Amino acid sequence: MGLRKPPLRETHADSDASFTEFGGWEMPVEFDSIRTEHAAVRESVGIFDVSHMGEIQVAGPDATALMGRLTTNDVAELDPGDTQYACITDEAGVILDDTMVFRLPDSGGDPHYLFIPNAGHDAEMYERWVTHRDEWGFDATVEDTTEEWAMLALQGPDAPELAAEASDGATADVDRFEAAFCEVAGVRSFTARTGYTGEDGFEFLVPCEEAETVWSAFDCQPCGLGARDTLRLEMGFLLSGEDFDPEDEPRTPYEAGVGWTVDLDTEFVGRDALEAVEREGVDERFRGVVLQQRGVPRHGYEVVDADGDHLGHLTSGTMSPTLGEPIGLGYLSTDRAPPGTRVRVLVRGEPKHANVVTPPFIDR
Repeated sequence: MGLRKPPLRETHADSDASFTEFGGWEMPVEFDSIRTEHAAVRESVGIFDVSHMGEIQVAGPDATALMGRLTTNDVAELDPGDTQYACITDEAGVILDDTMVFRLPDSGGDPHYLFIPNAGHDAEMYERWVTHRDEWGFDATVEDTTEEWAMLALQGPDAPELAAEASDGATADVDRFEAAFCEVAGVRSFTARTGYTGEDGFEFLVPCEEAETVWSAFDCQPCGLGARDTLRLEMGFLLSGEDFDPEDEPRTPYEAGVGWTVDLDTEFVGRDALEAVEREGVDERFRGVVLQQRGVPRHGYEVVDADGDHLGHLTSGTMSPTLGEPIGLGYLSTDRAPPGTRVRVLVRGEPKHANVVTPPFIDR
């Protein structure tokens, strides 16, 4: 089976973008350079094609109950237009995926939700929702609409101004972590004031056939997944498949630093296991490291103490374009490597001095 392609694949090729495989998709990784694209988002504005993200809609009389039983946060708190970050966990409390949940305008008087699985997870999550809906006898529709939408992310301190210009001011009424339907470049777009960079901005869901109209409406730096990764790393945001993975990196929300997404006052798959984890504590926690010597931390690098004893390992790393310093994320001993600890990261087998920190690495 070939790679899935975003609706704007040929548009990006015409802009001389380079491409990479990610989550079963062929996506633009770089248009000019990661450093140029990263700086544009931190200092002004850039636009990303993130159409590899999934879209699943859940509606009906029991939509709230179904969403509540399959995500860790309390979706019952959401009013139409609200958004919420949550985890999807198995019975053991291990993260299967993390997601944004949007409460859409009610459909025929019934609750209507949209949630965003990570790249390549849409079919898996659709099947999970349908299976549990049928098992529990809930009255709700579940639709995987990933192939119907393009998703574009306008990010950076100047993003609100550009978005307002393209929408006749409509986006100015959308507050942080809220969403609404807006006319953007004349296209009805589901517009969320969210993102994955640490900067202000918007994510637009538009019909595939209208994607180029909206993309072309913004005269700013196009950005690929390379810059998206360095931006999220500086913020300490989790990356599915790297910082957690049910097979290769099984972690609970408490280990992964997102325990705040767990509402133990609700009933969901994995709740009892996570209650025990919350009570007993965890042996390792998601931390950041800043190298004090030359070298770039990478996924899989071991972290040790001055005696060479194992403290944990890294799951992500890069040379921070903003700081000009090598930074990494990973899981370190809760007791032996708290923030402020001096450690060694084995970069290609060579111990490099580093300091343990609590992400984010930059103040936003």
